[in-house]
Amino acid sequence: MSQTILNKDLTKSNRLERIWLLAKIEFKLRYYENKLGLLWALIKPLLQMAIYYVAFAIILQVSVPNYAVYLFIGLIVWGVFTETTSGMIVVLKTKKYLYEYSNMSKLDIYISTQLSIIIGFMFNMFVFIVYLYLDGLSLGLNALWFPLVFINLVLFSIGVSMILSNVFLIAKDVKQIWGLVVMFLFWISPLLYHYEKISAKLPILNYANPMAGIIINFRNIMMYNEAPNFYLLGINFVQGVIVVVIGLVMVKKIGGRASEIL
Repeated sequence: MSQTILNKDLTKSNRLERIWLLAKIEFKLRYYENKLGLLWALIKPLLQMAIYYVAFAIILQVSVPNYAVYLFIGLIVWGVFTETTSGMIVVLKTKKYLYEYSNMSKLDIYISTQLSIIIGFMFNMFVFIVYLYLDGLSLGLNALWFPLVFINLVLFSIGVSMILSNVFLIAKDVKQIWGLVVMFLFWISPLLYHYEKISAKLPILNYANPMAGIIINFRNIMMYNEAPNFYLLGINFVQGVIVVVIGLVMVKKIGGRASEIL
C-alpha cells in the first residue's frame, strides 16, 4: 500500500519535487525507524572518532595537533563516500519499482539517494563546526571554498556509485570486492595520520586515490583556514568528471537493460 501511494505521489509531482520527496523518504528511513532517530547521524562519527583517538592518539601516540578535530572532519567526509558507493551498489535492484512503475528515471534515483546522504552530511558538518569552536579553533575566510571541495566529493562519489551499481547487474561479486577496496582505501587515506607518511613511500597515491586529496582539502579550508591545494583539487575534479561520464554511459548502456537483467 505504501509503495502504491509513493508511486502515485512520484507520478503527480514534477521532477525536482520527485527527487526531493524520495530523498526525504530515504533520509527518514535511514534514521527515524531507530529509537535514537537522527542522533545516529551524530553518534556514528563520534564513536568512530573516540575509538580511533584512543587507538592512535593515546596507545600509538600519533602526534597530530587537534587530533580529535582532525579525525572528525576526515571521518564525516569519508562517510559520504562510503555511504554513497557501498549503499548504491544495489540501488537498481532495490529501487526497481520506481523506474518500472513511475516516470522517475534511473538518474533521478541516483541523485535523490545522494541527496539523502548529503542531508546527513550537512547535519554532521554543523556539529563539526560547533566542535571546532569548542576545541578552540574557528572558521576563516577560506571556508568559502567549501562549495567547490564539496562538489568535488559529490562528483566522485556518485560517479563511482553509478559504475558499481551497473557492474553489479552483470557481476554480483562486485559488492564483496568493493568492501575490500573500501577497506584498502581507508588505510591509504589521510584519516588517521598525516598523508606525507604514505605519499613519501608511495607517491603514486597522490593521483591514484582521489579521496586523499578531497580529505586534505576539506581539512585545509575547514580546520586550518588555508586555501585548498589547487593542484590536488584540479586533479580530483578531472577524476570526478571522468567517473561521472563513465557512470552515465554505463547507466545508458547497461542500466537501460536493468529490468531485463534483473
